[in-house]
Amino acid sequence: MAVARLYDDNLYQFDTPQRSYWEATGGSERFNATPLATNESCDVAIIGGGFTGLSAALHLARDHNVDVRVLDAGHIGWGASGRNGGFCCVGGTGLHRHALIKQVGIESAREFYQASSDAVEFVRTLAVDENIDYQTFGNAEIEVAHSQRAAAALKKDHEVLTGALGMRAELISAGECKERFYDSSETYGALINRPAFGLHPLRYCRGLAASATQHGAVLHSRSQVRSWQKDDQGTHRLLTDGGLVRAKRVIYASNGFIQEELHSEFYGRTLPIISAIVVTRPLTSDELDAQSWRTENPAINSRLVMNYFRLLPDGRFLFGGRGHTVGDPEGESQTYDNNIAAMKRIWPAWRHVDIDFRWHGLICYTATLRPSIGPLDDDNSVLFGFGYHGNGVNMASWTGKQLADWIASGKRPEGVPSIITGLARKFPLPKHRAAFFRLGVKIAKWRDSRS
Repeated sequence: MAVARLYDDNLYQFDTPQRSYWEATGGSERFNATPLATNESCDVAIIGGGFTGLSAALHLARDHNVDVRVLDAGHIGWGASGRNGGFCCVGGTGLHRHALIKQVGIESAREFYQASSDAVEFVRTLAVDENIDYQTFGNAEIEVAHSQRAAAALKKDHEVLTGALGMRAELISAGECKERFYDSSETYGALINRPAFGLHPLRYCRGLAASATQHGAVLHSRSQVRSWQKDDQGTHRLLTDGGLVRAKRVIYASNGFIQEELHSEFYGRTLPIISAIVVTRPLTSDELDAQSWRTENPAINSRLVMNYFRLLPDGRFLFGGRGHTVGDPEGESQTYDNNIAAMKRIWPAWRHVDIDFRWHGLICYTATLRPSIGPLDDDNSVLFGFGYHGNGVNMASWTGKQLADWIASGKRPEGVPSIITGLARKFPLPKHRAAFFRLGVKIAKWRDSRS
């Protein structure tokens, strides 16, 4: 099945790590992740060495004594798991809270939010249990209104969060936000959402890999799957440039970097969206004081084309936003310039601060705007987990455990909401997904300019 990639080849250089802050500070943890160089067999093969795949491998090996191998096209953590902003917070859907309730009903929406909240605490517990040094920072997520209209909307969001959805959230005024957290040109009030915290995503990812290896899982980096077939005996055959893995079951855990050509059932199920991040040099105490910055909590703003930002433990400032819609080097460079300009507009006292790191990656949307996990309807030997809509730290980690337990028990684990179970429907006219998305971004930016 020949499938054209949605974006420029610049985004799929599996042999090249991003020049990110996380790669520069990710530590020297060691684990066995050499390329596959022989023909091997196992109970479960996992395509994708990020949070989903590593969590599944860890729990299969540790909790269920399953023989498992992980195959990744790049190094372990090459994809979104090693590139994201390091936010561990409630989320996982591309739908606004009110829209989710309208689409699935209050009970199902509440069940989903509870699972997402549980997933945040799951990450914290797993890191403690496995002694992972993942550099936590902060104890909440700040959702900042960028305008008076957005501040009014946050009041309704607060009522829904604390009422219908049963979450912990605090509504504060613009003055309180400036006094407790920071000041900027776009601070009109905020929601303080819990549970949430920041972390070092690549350290966390490498910690999962080390733990999975310690418990018996075998990891193979730089082992892109070139073909996937199932023989007459029901054995899956995953071929790489260096070898072959035969497995009774396969977990497809590549999220936004999914290779749709490998299995026809996955064609058209995802919409990868480019996100880009810049990180400054360390800010001085005077520079932080100039914007009254006094929080370790990660934050997002209320724009349709959202920005996310946080102070890092060494005093650098991370600022992210949606990237270019083609992904070529020229567009990538323009995205960085746009993000830097937006950051310096919001915090004008930092307009002369140098940028030390910049990188990009893909987050994964689905047509339902909800995660998609479980086995294929017509082949329960193939399982999958993808579509975290920018909240992969918690949802992907949690999903990996659910998939491991699903394989071990043969049934959906308790606590997995029905609204995220099963394969997401295909996008209409999937060949044109990227073109429709580009149009949607233009409309969203126009609406943001008027808010």
